[in-house]
Amino acid sequence: MNRLNLDQIRTFLHVVRLGGFARAAEALGLTQPAVTTRIKNLESSIGAEVFARAPGGPRLTAKGETLLRYAESFERLHGLMERDIVSADAVEGRLRLGVSETIAQCWLPQLVGRLHTTYPKLEIEFNVDISTNLRASLLGGAIDLAILLGPVSEFSVENVDLPVFDLAWYASADLPAMADPADYFSRPVLTYARQTRPYRELRQLVMDKVGPDVALFPSSSLSTCFKLVEADLGIAALPRALGQPLVARGAIREFDPGWVPSPLHFTASFLGEPLRPVVQTAAGLARDVAADFDTNKLC
Repeated sequence: MNRLNLDQIRTFLHVVRLGGFARAAEALGLTQPAVTTRIKNLESSIGAEVFARAPGGPRLTAKGETLLRYAESFERLHGLMERDIVSADAVEGRLRLGVSETIAQCWLPQLVGRLHTTYPKLEIEFNVDISTNLRASLLGGAIDLAILLGPVSEFSVENVDLPVFDLAWYASADLPAMADPADYFSRPVLTYARQTRPYRELRQLVMDKVGPDVALFPSSSLSTCFKLVEADLGIAALPRALGQPLVARGAIREFDPGWVPSPLHFTASFLGEPLRPVVQTAAGLARDVAADFDTNKLC
């Protein structure tokens, strides 16, 4: 008879929480057959099935419900033991970060450096995406920590508040100053991707303050927006922390139409369960690194 092991228990909990073998495989970085094998070995170890196969996905059996209670207790105990006993320089494994582009262009390198110093054996994997996709990836178990426009309003998610980013209006340094600020809006407004909160807010503000005829050009790339502003192909309301270096070198300039979208509020968000001290520490380090910067000055 096989013995129960931590990998089997973690796999079992992933299948339960994510609702299927395929999602569990993606979150664990395994193939679906590997997940199936782990569950079969677990069932062999206890001599009973833990999942009943059903059209809507795996469903816990009575024995599976009992195992779930013990597995969650064991998982939490393991997390507490790792937090209180295991030295940080001995921690191994993988931490999957998802970050918005604003953060990636500002203080992500400092965060990765701080994490590597704290956990020298930890593999750090990160991807840059829009907050909508990061939220879905976090809830789907594809990433461990999301640094995004938050908070994520789900009971299962812990949110650590980070300093806000003020926005400012930018135009090309080659564009002459206009006596009437409304004249700037005869040009396209370059903005965040269509399926984001900043885009929705800016669209409503532009309609309220200027009118419905302003052209909005959404983009998922802030760096591209800045380049287009510099090339005098539009104006944009973008983070001041990212715009100031371009202002300092004379590529773009700020202008004031008398209003600006509200600051961007970021959080370091992670699932409250399972308890993973590394993820909690990473969220705290994100808060500390962000606090070291004045996000309304140069990053």
